[in-house]
Amino acid sequence: MKQNLLVELFVEELPPKALNKLGDAFSTTLFEVLKSQGLTSETSQVTAYASPRRLAAHISDVVAKAADKSLSHKLMPATVGLDANGKATPALLKKLTALGADESAVSQLKREHDGKADILFLEGTAAGAPLSEGLQKALDEALAKLPIPKVMTYQLQDGWTSVNFVRPAHGLVALHGSEVIPASVLGLQSGNTTQGHRFEAKVSPVTLRHADHYAEQLHTEGAVIASFAERRAEIVRQLTAAAAKAGPQLTPIQDEALLDEVTALVERPNVLLGQFEDEFLQVPQECLILTMKANQKYFPLLSADGQLSNKFLIVSNISPEDASAVIGGNERVVRPRLADAKFFFDQDRKKTLESRLASLDKVVYHNKLGSQGQRTTRVASIASAIGQQLGGDALASKAAQAARLAKADLVTDMVGEFPELQGIMGRYYAQHEGLDNDVAYAIEDHYKPRFAGDELPRNQVGVVVALADKLETLVGLIGIGEKPTGDKDPFALRRHALGVIRLLIETNLPLKLNELLTIAYDQLVGVDALQNITQNNGASSTTFFAPETPSILAGFIYDRLSGSLREQGYSVQEVDAVLALEPQQLSDIAKRLEAVRAFAALPEAESLAAANKRVGNILKKAEGDVQASINQSLLVEPAEQALAQALASVTPQADAAFAAGDYRASLQALAALRTPVDAFFDGVMVNAEDPALKANRLGLLASLHQAMNRVADLSRLAG
Repeated sequence: MKQNLLVELFVEELPPKALNKLGDAFSTTLFEVLKSQGLTSETSQVTAYASPRRLAAHISDVVAKAADKSLSHKLMPATVGLDANGKATPALLKKLTALGADESAVSQLKREHDGKADILFLEGTAAGAPLSEGLQKALDEALAKLPIPKVMTYQLQDGWTSVNFVRPAHGLVALHGSEVIPASVLGLQSGNTTQGHRFEAKVSPVTLRHADHYAEQLHTEGAVIASFAERRAEIVRQLTAAAAKAGPQLTPIQDEALLDEVTALVERPNVLLGQFEDEFLQVPQECLILTMKANQKYFPLLSADGQLSNKFLIVSNISPEDASAVIGGNERVVRPRLADAKFFFDQDRKKTLESRLASLDKVVYHNKLGSQGQRTTRVASIASAIGQQLGGDALASKAAQAARLAKADLVTDMVGEFPELQGIMGRYYAQHEGLDNDVAYAIEDHYKPRFAGDELPRNQVGVVVALADKLETLVGLIGIGEKPTGDKDPFALRRHALGVIRLLIETNLPLKLNELLTIAYDQLVGVDALQNITQNNGASSTTFFAPETPSILAGFIYDRLSGSLREQGYSVQEVDAVLALEPQQLSDIAKRLEAVRAFAALPEAESLAAANKRVGNILKKAEGDVQASINQSLLVEPAEQALAQALASVTPQADAAFAAGDYRASLQALAALRTPVDAFFDGVMVNAEDPALKANRLGLLASLHQAMNRVADLSRLAG
């Protein structure tokens, strides 16, 4: 008979940042293991529950016993299993014993011909597993597969037995309809009772009448919203309502991670309004917001223009008739935090960023690359060189200044307390000193983009310093052999490479990749800060940074770019065709890809791609360097004359379109070459006996290859 199943493991407070994942994993594994044993139905569905003190799953349409299964075991050829008299051989008897049968089963064996010989089969029926047996297996597997952040060991009530789990477990519920299914885990026996809210449950324990009454009884009797999703939605509803009452156009800060964490901290949320003194608003709001979110799990309230107010929302786990004591307690707790932030801010502003640079020399960056102070010198040198190329002396000067000061806030009290504010505080302190806003914002923005989808620096100085910072990291660490391997990337070099790619593409910088990498390499091996380090280590800077470092790094960047483009929806063939040429101007790669995609849709594309591949193979096998030149007097075959004429007509059109950046038109002009190219390969012997004819035909093919592969390597489109 089908009934709904409810399983709950009652525990002490679970890790809040892992709760939702634990709840999903627990319910999913239970369901999958029961399903694999035939204990669920086609209509079965699983609902996950997760609160700070429980993991639970409700599974519909679960049977009390799985259906019996017909089994057919292939044994061996009849000639092997039976002797001349039809008696079982020792080999057959051994096989039957292994399957739980004996000699009496020989007469019941079935024979089937497989086209070569008669094969013996043992047929039977396997009894379906009862729910108690299947649930025990499912529970054991569900607990074993939980993505537990950190396991703890604790003793059971007998004082001798120890078990391992994420938190001590105190109760197990297993109800099939209203019937308790016997099961045991972590020293617990299943029953039908659980605990509600620590302080506000109406009854304790809560006796569950039926699997379907779980959520309702916990809510009405236990004062617990068991569903993570429902509890989260209730918090959002209360936050919105409380913000509307707090003041016109006030909204709680949007933070999905904070919302998930708070949902995992309370069983029945009650949102309350608190506030602090206006004087704290003199501190940068990023500091106040961070301390309220990170330390107290509060939701700061923002005005319509995004400015922090002096009010915040508390998600409490209790709902007293008079909440003033709860509100007052939270206000008293947050005040010292805000006072600390104000103290740090006031103290930090007593020293300039420039005066802090000496302290960076005491902060180790890498044992082969020196201190943060030495690294800052290298970044400033690279930034100056890039700035000079992009905007002359003015941009170079600002970029160098911003790069030199960019890490100074690492040794401030505020960033020491809140590392997440690095860069942000540097910008505030730079503005306090009256530094140029371009420089101040570059100090904040030079870490960007920090992750996929992050915004880019807001001005050109910031772009230059961000590029310099990432290039110094890449050249420096890859230069000393720290290139990522497999899934290990301890210095986040893949992220830095993607940052360089985004900066070059999305800001449309007129910088060629190889030239940029060479600038960074030259500045690193030439800067005094690096030479001092390498000399102290008993080696020269060129020993650490071999000349091929820019080439290695270019390949690393193109690999990251290839993966990024495929994620954006371009095919492997399209990406390979474009990146095979290693285009130096990354900002025009998207135009090249669109041109290749349009070309591939032409009816001539397949034939031309195949011909291009053939041409490339011929040229690779040719002896010596083949020059892309044609001697008209040596064109003796009509087909090679026609191809040369077509090339002479098409190439100027394709080149002009390429020079104008119209890559689509450049490739589409090549479509006219299909007929003469096909005719050439049908009617002309490239490897002629006459060396002069052979060389001229190879030169013709080299000219064709050159004309066809300016936008992309079209041979990569061939099947």
